[in-house]
Amino acid sequence: MDLATFRWLLTPDGQQLLLTAAQAYADADGDPVRAAAQVRRAESDADRAAAALTQVELRVKAVGKLGDEALRLYYTPDALEQATRRRVADHRAARVAAAEPGSVVDLGCGIGADLMAFARAGLTAAGVELDPVRAAIAEANLAALGLPGAVAVADATTVDVSGFGVAFADPARRSGKGRSFDAAEWTPPWSWVEQLLRGRAVVKAAPGIPHDLVPDGAEAEWVSELGEVKEAVLWSPYLATTRRRATVLAHTGLATLTDEDDPYDGRERPVRDLGGYLYEPDGAVIRAGLVTAVAAGVDGGLLDEHIAYVTSDASFHTPFARSYRVVETLPFREKQLRLALKQRGIGTLTIKKRGVDIDPAALRRRLHLAGDDEATLVLTRIGGHGAALLVKPF
Repeated sequence: MDLATFRWLLTPDGQQLLLTAAQAYADADGDPVRAAAQVRRAESDADRAAAALTQVELRVKAVGKLGDEALRLYYTPDALEQATRRRVADHRAARVAAAEPGSVVDLGCGIGADLMAFARAGLTAAGVELDPVRAAIAEANLAALGLPGAVAVADATTVDVSGFGVAFADPARRSGKGRSFDAAEWTPPWSWVEQLLRGRAVVKAAPGIPHDLVPDGAEAEWVSELGEVKEAVLWSPYLATTRRRATVLAHTGLATLTDEDDPYDGRERPVRDLGGYLYEPDGAVIRAGLVTAVAAGVDGGLLDEHIAYVTSDASFHTPFARSYRVVETLPFREKQLRLALKQRGIGTLTIKKRGVDIDPAALRRRLHLAGDDEATLVLTRIGGHGAALLVKPF
């Protein structure tokens, strides 16, 4: 979709075509081929018809990421994929607002997912975007929700951020070869990020960012939503409140864990024997290196020094880990394990594994499960040896 086509979509005729495309999509039960034929009867310009139908499809797709407001917004396919999820963006914006900076500039705002979150949090928000189409979309999205803010087309690396309370950046982590895990290949590159973090800045990064890349004095926060790690966020020393943080966004709300909650602080690894309960730390906790903080929180220890499973003799519900009761220990060897599962009538099996080289899907096929019962099996190492634990979530 080019800029002229997008701007036409914002006209009364374009808005009417979007309504027609939405109705066609609903009438066709989401079948884009059938819907396209109906849209083309209403609009002879192929580019405009295709753009309207694409917007409808993307709006439906975006609801899971951005909520019901997504049905009023505009997208490009790749920009929607890169956009921050609503709850994650709102959490970050709330933290920025709590520092009372007054204003924030979003350097590389894309279609405005983070920009809208900053505006919702009451900040004076300005966006900078190199792509004119994305910049126009971000501006239209602010307007669609009645949010204040401004967007300019510019190279983020050339912007003077000194007039803003906080600068936010989300470097593109893709190169010509696809997704890049080398920070030097990000756009803008890591050298620019390091310079930005010397001021009042917040930078979104990949969850797999190495700890040694975090500048001295900065805070690294890993954020998960409903058990899936979404991002790492670097808070410059002016905004940092700790060194490492895991933030968990669950159905029930938000919980956060920091290195100050860890009595071990990486100095020792509290390994112990298997207890009656097993805890599977959230991915954000693991990325933040705070598994031993979870162990301390449940009065337990690690099953293995190098594996992120915690065990305890006590039963706890914690937002930072999935909790299981250990039912029994089964044979780790496949033949004996198959027989044990058969004897227990287990026909549906969830397999979890850490620290062992096993393909759960392939193993499940080889086990030839049959029976009416369901179970969860954890495959891991205890004391350097393979272990199979039958567990029950609670």
